[in-house]
Amino acid sequence: MMLINGVETNFVSAFDRGLSYGDGIFRTLKMVSGRPLHWSYHYDKLVQDAQALGLSCPAQQVLRDEMAHLNAGMTDGVIKIMLTRGVGLRGYQIPAQPETSRMVSFSAMPEWPGHWRTDGVTVRVCQLRLAIQPRLAGIKHLNRLEQVLARSEWQDATIAEGILLDQDGGLVGGVMSNVFLWHNQTLLTPRMDRCGVAGVTRAVLIEQAMQAGIPVYEDRLTLENLLQAQEVLLCNSLFGAWQIRQLNQHRWPAGQMIWQVRNWLENA
Repeated sequence: MMLINGVETNFVSAFDRGLSYGDGIFRTLKMVSGRPLHWSYHYDKLVQDAQALGLSCPAQQVLRDEMAHLNAGMTDGVIKIMLTRGVGLRGYQIPAQPETSRMVSFSAMPEWPGHWRTDGVTVRVCQLRLAIQPRLAGIKHLNRLEQVLARSEWQDATIAEGILLDQDGGLVGGVMSNVFLWHNQTLLTPRMDRCGVAGVTRAVLIEQAMQAGIPVYEDRLTLENLLQAQEVLLCNSLFGAWQIRQLNQHRWPAGQMIWQVRNWLENA
C-alpha cells in the first residue's frame, strides 16, 4: 500500500526526477505494533539529507499521519519514505521552483533465516568498489545502482551480506548495512565522509555506546582491520544487528558484544 503526496496510488509521473535521475532521498524503517522504531532519528536524518540536496522536507506530523493511515491495523512491517525533487522537464538543471514529491509505503517484513540472528552470518567481499564522492557521502539518496550491482554478484542463499570497499580499498560497510568492529574494548566503524550511507541504526549505536562509556571511533579502516577484530557486527534498521561469523576461510567465535548492541537498540 502506498501514498503519493497523500493520495492512495501506485503511479508516479514519468517526468518525476526521482525516476529520471535518482534525484531524491529515502528512509526505510521498522514498524513494531504500529510504532515507527527510532522515528526521531529517522526524521532528523531525513531532514539532514534533504537539506544536503536542497530538497524541502515534509513536516513530521504529515509523515506520522500517513504512516498511521497505511498501518491502520497496527501490525509489524516496513515503512519506506521517499522524497524526490518532483516533476521537471528533460535535462539535469534543477527547476526554478521544484515541488518535492513524497511517497510513503508499507510492506511486510523481509524473512531472514532465524539462525542468522542466533548463530551469526556468513559474508563475502564484493568485487564492486564504491566510487568516492564526498558531496554525497553519508546520504541515503535514490541512486543505489552500486548496491544493486554489488548484490547481483552472489546467489548463494547462505551468504547474508556483501562487504563493500571503496576504490582505495577502504572498508565502507555492507551492501545493506553498516559495520562495527569490536576490538580491545573499543568500537570502530568506518568514517562516512567519502562514500557510503550513514545509517540511522549506526547513529543509534554510536550514541548508546558513548552513553554507556564505551569508546567509539569513526576511522579509516581496511579489510585487514576487519579480519583482526575480535567481533564484527552488521546493523540496519530492519534486522537490527547480526554478528559476522565467517568471511571466506576466516571465522570468528561467538561474541558477547552482539547482545549488548541488541539491548541498546531495543531500549533506545
